[in-house]
Amino acid sequence: MRFVLDVENTTKKRNGKLMLDPWEEGNFLVNVGVRDVDDGTEALTFDLQHKEYVDQTGVESKRIQKILDHTTLLIMHNAQHDLAWLWECGFKYDGPIWDTMLAESILLRGNNLEISPKGVAKKISLSLENTAIRRNLDFQKDDTLKRYFKDGYNTDEIPLSELTFYLEADCNTTASLFHSQVADFMLPESQSLIKVRDITFDVCKLLTRMKADGMKVDRKALNAVRKEFEDERGTIQSRLQMQVREVMGDTPVNLNSPEQMSQVIFSRKPHSKDDWPNLFDNCKNLAELKKIVTANSDLLYRTEAFTCPTCGGSGETYKLKKDGSRYARPNKCKDCDGRGYQLKKQERMAGFGFFPPSASWVSASGFSTSKDVLDVLRATAMDNNMSEAVTFLEDLKRLNAVSSYLSSFVEGIDTFTKQDDVLHVSLTQHITSTGRFSGREPNMQNMPRGGTFPVKRVFVSRWSGGKIMEADFAQLEFRAAAFLSQDETAMEEINTGFDVHSYTAQIISDAGQPTARQAAKEHTFAPLFGATGYGRTKAEAAYYTHFIDKYKGIAKWHKKLGDEAIRFQKITNVSGRQYSFPNTTRRENNTPTNFTRIKNYPVQGFATGDVVPVVLLEIDKRLKSMRSCIVNSVHDSAVIDIHPDEQKEVINVINDVNDSLNSIIDNYYGIKMNVPLLLEAKIGPNWLDTKDVV
Repeated sequence: MRFVLDVENTTKKRNGKLMLDPWEEGNFLVNVGVRDVDDGTEALTFDLQHKEYVDQTGVESKRIQKILDHTTLLIMHNAQHDLAWLWECGFKYDGPIWDTMLAESILLRGNNLEISPKGVAKKISLSLENTAIRRNLDFQKDDTLKRYFKDGYNTDEIPLSELTFYLEADCNTTASLFHSQVADFMLPESQSLIKVRDITFDVCKLLTRMKADGMKVDRKALNAVRKEFEDERGTIQSRLQMQVREVMGDTPVNLNSPEQMSQVIFSRKPHSKDDWPNLFDNCKNLAELKKIVTANSDLLYRTEAFTCPTCGGSGETYKLKKDGSRYARPNKCKDCDGRGYQLKKQERMAGFGFFPPSASWVSASGFSTSKDVLDVLRATAMDNNMSEAVTFLEDLKRLNAVSSYLSSFVEGIDTFTKQDDVLHVSLTQHITSTGRFSGREPNMQNMPRGGTFPVKRVFVSRWSGGKIMEADFAQLEFRAAAFLSQDETAMEEINTGFDVHSYTAQIISDAGQPTARQAAKEHTFAPLFGATGYGRTKAEAAYYTHFIDKYKGIAKWHKKLGDEAIRFQKITNVSGRQYSFPNTTRRENNTPTNFTRIKNYPVQGFATGDVVPVVLLEIDKRLKSMRSCIVNSVHDSAVIDIHPDEQKEVINVINDVNDSLNSIIDNYYGIKMNVPLLLEAKIGPNWLDTKDVV
């Protein structure tokens, strides 16, 4: 029997964040809704723990379990949430599932943007309500619950009659959505998606178990990392303040203000922040850009401070009474705005005097200071021997990174780690266009790879004497591209063990910029995803040109993908996954619009959206009889918490999987890969300090 299931649970707010999960202390399951999708009957609700009713005898729980025992397909919208609550509350179900949210994501074919009435592109919402509206399905829109939540009610405090009505309506809508999606998957153009869909559902169950197991956090190590980052941030800030003082004079600058840092870098301040962003909508070339910028912004000059003569440096003034005495309360000096000093403009230009090469760099209050922009400016500064600018841009980039990792990882880990020191890692399958996992609370898919950001050190085994293993694919995306393109040079290098990163370093070094192997890694495979030499030094740009000449098969394949996207408005990958590229046309230079994404999606999708998930399934299958378990996956890796008595067995599992990687892909997708895949495993006392074992 096929049943729709939905749960309602309480929520808790901790550290300013809303916690919806079953591992948060104080959260509990309120009620469960179930509906048979085949017999047309109305949804049933089972009340477990509500202010108006508590299932003290367990009768309702037994009825739910009885339904689960007879279920052949469990249908949910956002199955990870519902399954986590079921399992954590002791319910048992390990049969097939259908997640209407994930199914919708697959049917969208990576085209997850929609244009608003104002012409602004935004991500398509996969909520049950919005999905039902897009499909013109009946949806019981009920703002009553939203009003209760806004007024501070928790789920178990909402009148039971209104809560159950809402729950039944969601079950009915999910049933309608399920039938609509089944019909779509039966269409001829959707047949290749069925295999991807079924694998995605199996992976969804695995990710839910991984989240339930979680990763153990060493809070002492976390505090040590926090102090390390904070100390480094302080050192960089001091150094940057000195650099800013040198180029800006006495003009005060807030290092955390993108607007003020834009002025330091580009030496210009817009006349009107309200008008500024709209001035460049129709800007077509650099000459026009320079004209608009010059006409609508002021060139900044260094300043020299002098004591405000009005307040004498105090920043305060006093009104006088009729008798000549002062009022007791001072006023802020208007002539110096309370600073105690005024600024005199000097003849020397302030800042570094960079100029944006494109209108795309224009921001709301100046020019962008993003990481990519800083990389381009650094390359420009290096080519022009602007050593002070190079140092400043490197420091600013590092400061932004350290600040980001402090807030995103250190504080993020601290916020979402439970009282038992377990972080329940959240990985989703529907956010990216390619099927690659996305992370949240916090997003550990952006976890830095050790070295300069030792955040991984805080994750340890849950068992005394246990170890952490990370099994990481070697050059997965390059191997995927070699297979997909059948580039002879790439396949030969893989088969012979050619060190492509050292080769990259040599090309850049020969072009006049001595480069180590580690530093060259960021360039080696960048052209696979549409990157060019723009924004790089001349020596680095030379490698990007060399890549195209070297891997002619990849370049030819890229052209083929572009032709396919223009002809069919979509690309079908070897796994069956599809990527929609509506309105793709050919430019004057013969390249298609959306070319970067056209080159990117098939490689990233096959590597991390198709290969990695099925390998995780295989590893998990072979760990079933053990206490050791997969607890995370970052891009192309599996992170395993190893019980102290099972290290040898886990190593054997990874070796066995390693020996059969290509056959695993064949078993799941029917793909005969002629490019070998390789897992490289490391083990250590924590996620960072690991050593090679496989």
